[in-house]
Amino acid sequence: MILQIAQIKVRPGSGEAFQAAVATAVGTIFARAKGFVGLQLKPSLETDDKFWLLARWKTLENHTVDFRGSADFEAWRALAGPFFAEPPLIDHVRLDV
Repeated sequence: MILQIAQIKVRPGSGEAFQAAVATAVGTIFARAKGFVGLQLKPSLETDDKFWLLARWKTLENHTVDFRGSADFEAWRALAGPFFAEPPLIDHVRLDV
């Protein structure tokens, strides 16, 4: 299993609306993604308007190829992208090691 870790900085004051958009995406867009296992969104304790998105995928390719190459990725970006203050920083780690 793979953990996608995304550091997301949102526009000042848009944190609540961003969290609502992510909640909507989890129940719709992500729920139907191939290999998607689950997602948590955690606000930073030290930095206002910064979030950590932690998504679990069965394989790296489920995120980097299947999801990112899909229309659902475009729907995700249309929903969440307007809140981004800058492009998210994305990394992946293996959970089964």
